[in-house]
Amino acid sequence: MTQTIDRDWLASHPLPSHGPGTDKNSRGRVLIAGGAEFVPGALRLTGEAALRAGAGKLQMATVRSVAMALGVLVPEAAMIALPGDDDGEIAASASETLIESLGRCDTMIFGPGMGRGDTVSALLRALLEEPHTERAIVLDAAAIAGAAGLAELTARHQGRVVMTPHFGEMSALTGRDVEEIEADPEGIARQVAQDYGGLVVLKSSATVIVTPDGASLGYSSDCTGLATGGSGDVLAGVIGGLMARGAEPLVAAAWGVWLHGEAGLRVEKTIGPMGFLARDLLIEIPRLMAE
Repeated sequence: MTQTIDRDWLASHPLPSHGPGTDKNSRGRVLIAGGAEFVPGALRLTGEAALRAGAGKLQMATVRSVAMALGVLVPEAAMIALPGDDDGEIAASASETLIESLGRCDTMIFGPGMGRGDTVSALLRALLEEPHTERAIVLDAAAIAGAAGLAELTARHQGRVVMTPHFGEMSALTGRDVEEIEADPEGIARQVAQDYGGLVVLKSSATVIVTPDGASLGYSSDCTGLATGGSGDVLAGVIGGLMARGAEPLVAAAWGVWLHGEAGLRVEKTIGPMGFLARDLLIEIPRLMAE
């Protein structure tokens, strides 16, 4: 039976508390890798969302040609400049740098702003090779398709990999038609969660979250304005930021989905039901948590 994510559920599954004397390291370190020469802004949305969710430190890794501009745009983040290929995407040779940076973070978010291709899968394979019981990984956007065939590697991370596909990305991961996924989103999400040994957040107007053992949660805000470019980048950042703070994957995913949806409803009232931007959601995240 699918439980509804509401204020009662959230109250019984609170986020980690950070009281007086907390330093930025104890609030968690997030590494976000992705972006490309033509889509550098996705990491800005994901990075700021992680910080708005309460993470203490942020590193962003992207192609060298846009790293400086992104660093100026997000001055709170440390930048990691990666080699790029002829298409302006992160090159396969970036794996060594990313693996080194992975060792200094609590949560990694991989995929926002990247184009699909064999390089994504190769990078992901390298990043998943060494599991760590205290590190969580969010796979978003292009990383979803890149995870196809890597179920054995993700399962080694003991449920600490969170995948955040929409229907199109789930189709690329599973090879199933979008129409088939639309007909049974919970069932297909449950199968993927079991096969990959990770938590699946299948995004739609009615989002479903499924754990590897088959438990499921659901949330629907019926907020049409959330169907906009960059909205998923924000959600990935919130979930990653909450896990960096110490929230377990299911708690972080449920809170992230709820905060994202409720932020949309807030912005809908102040700006309008259509036409608000993904970045308009960001300021509402800490306000909602404070309540």
